[in-house]
Amino acid sequence: MTPAPKLLTLKIDVDTYRGTREGVGNLLRLLGAYQAHATFLFSLGPDHTGWALRRALKPGFFSKVSRTSVVEHYGLKTLMYGTLLPGPDIGKQCADEMRAVRDAGFECGIHTWDHVLWQDNVAKRGAAWTTAMMRKAAGRYAQVFGAPPHTHGAAGWQMNPAAFGEHDTAGYRYASDGRAQLDDRGALLSEASGPHRLQDEPLSCIQMPTTLPTLDELLGREIDGVLITTGNIAAHLLALTAAANRDHVYTLHAELEGQKLAPIFEQLLAGWQAQGYRLASMADYYEKVKDATLPVCPIAWGEIPGRSGQLIVQGKAR
Repeated sequence: MTPAPKLLTLKIDVDTYRGTREGVGNLLRLLGAYQAHATFLFSLGPDHTGWALRRALKPGFFSKVSRTSVVEHYGLKTLMYGTLLPGPDIGKQCADEMRAVRDAGFECGIHTWDHVLWQDNVAKRGAAWTTAMMRKAAGRYAQVFGAPPHTHGAAGWQMNPAAFGEHDTAGYRYASDGRAQLDDRGALLSEASGPHRLQDEPLSCIQMPTTLPTLDELLGREIDGVLITTGNIAAHLLALTAAANRDHVYTLHAELEGQKLAPIFEQLLAGWQAQGYRLASMADYYEKVKDATLPVCPIAWGEIPGRSGQLIVQGKAR
């Protein structure tokens, strides 16, 4: 029997109004050129990116901002939404752009209702707040697409137990809300990382964690004595995937790979295809693993090199 091809699952987080308006169309053209599958996860409510400036006192925030040229990639106007400018309603004003993704044959799902509100609050909020936010996003998704959502990828990799439980309530078969744990180079700390279920009483929804570092986690850092720049970052990521004969999930952003960092993403697409990967959607990955015996892991928090704060990470299987 011919072995199944390795999958490089492309999970696209669309965080902002600008990313939806400008980055999404660029990504559709680029993915189409490589006949790649991918999953687009949309922010469906107001763009309050400017609220993120409240994170200024958190450890690592200024380091990340200085390394990744946030103003250059997101735009000054976006960074004023919710502060000096009202936040545009992405789901209302960008419904055509979202439906164009579906019409081009790509899988769509939910990222969040309000990206900054979710990322900065969900870890300390209770079930009522959490489910209200998730159902508001699901309702808007149904308005935009004329069908209920079927998958989710959490904003900022932030969740809580009620949020994971809501996936089962909503009937989601799979989601990608967390991260595999990585070393300083961005390599997996455990080869057991990958699809799993959660909690002591396993939830039905399969979690497919991101297993590679993101561009903004690598750019500007010194790794093995080498400064990671736009000129060598694709080679670094391709070295990580070449070293491991396994499936991966890569999270990209419409605001980065869909705009100024698109040439890097094109290098990655070509490189992964040359390595024998099939460029896949979350649905493709689910079809590959849905009948496998998967580990059950606790809900866990940890840090990822190059990103500030605690994220949902894959815990050790019980």
